Amino acid sequence: MRHLLMIGSTELILIVVVVLLLFGGKKIPELMRGLGRGVRNFKEGMNEPVESASNNGMDNDDDKEHPDNRP
Repeated sequence: MRHLLMIGSTELILIVVVVLLLFGGKKIPELMRGLGRGVRNFKEGMNEPVESASNNGMDNDDDKEHPDNRP
């Protein structure tokens, strides 16, 4: 199983060529920029404090009467 996970230089070059053919030279920087922003947002989200599990960031209005819930 460990042997299957190793990628050689030939396979890496083939992957790069296929990506270039699929997306083109202009689109790749945009894709990488978006990937970088996503990673940065994920890291920032990991550093934010965790909200309590009981509130979970949402209001629980079940005990309030709503005009739409008339019998």
